[in-house]
Amino acid sequence: MSQFNTLKNKIFSVENLKLQVDKWKVSGERVVFTNGCFDIIHQGHIEVLARTADLGTKLIIGLNSDSSIQKLKGENRPIIQQQSRAILLASFSFVDAVILFSEDTPINLISTLLPDVLAKGGDYKVKTIVGHEIVQKNGGKVILVPFVDGFSSTTIIENIRKY
Repeated sequence: MSQFNTLKNKIFSVENLKLQVDKWKVSGERVVFTNGCFDIIHQGHIEVLARTADLGTKLIIGLNSDSSIQKLKGENRPIIQQQSRAILLASFSFVDAVILFSEDTPINLISTLLPDVLAKGGDYKVKTIVGHEIVQKNGGKVILVPFVDGFSSTTIIENIRKY
């Protein structure tokens, strides 16, 4: 199988990912879920995602779709289209699955997948993380991963627009 097909095989539909998560759990894997826009991936994203992957044995990234990002960040975003962002994330060796979602939040994904760990960057508070109640109610943990200062897609975009 080609390397590109391997990357594409890491991008799942909800139904296929639910089946995969069930298989992983039966095999004793510890499934970690995080989510974000990841528009213009930078060092801060990579460091937080790598640390997030260390919280379990399988890492799933819920990726905001283009339409979802436009609702959150305005009509000029995203800069990088959803399929490209998904392929970039899938290319990381520590990422096991990427799934796009179009809703405002990943609550439906979290309710369906029931990860063992729900993780977000340290700029959040546990009580503000969407899905924390569901994960905790099902015996999972919610973990804040230390935020990496000095990196921001918005700042990068602003700097590019200056030139």
